[in-house]
Amino acid sequence: MAFTEIEIYKINNFVGTLCNKKAPEVIRDQLRYEYKIEKQDVILYEIRPRWDKLDEQTGMPCAKLTFVRSRNVWKLFWQRADMKWHAYGPLKLSRDLAELVAEIDTDPHGCFFG
Repeated sequence: MAFTEIEIYKINNFVGTLCNKKAPEVIRDQLRYEYKIEKQDVILYEIRPRWDKLDEQTGMPCAKLTFVRSRNVWKLFWQRADMKWHAYGPLKLSRDLAELVAEIDTDPHGCFFG
């Protein structure tokens, strides 16, 4: 089932605000953050110029939030060097999307932004 209008509003508000905060306007031509909604996932990407073709952009996923509707919880994942999603151990899930977005923002263990 797709996200409701209220859920999309919260995603846009919390995740969109994080994306804008992490990459201020003055550096957005070199670094920015975007997110995509795919089914029940919200995937946060770091977008920057390709190292070998500076006129092209490349995106690297850095965080994934998955909504489990049957339990009414959000799960948080990070992508390890094996390029697979792993549950984020310190805070695996929450009923509050804002709590997980705040954890991504502070990144106390260097999992999302290195």
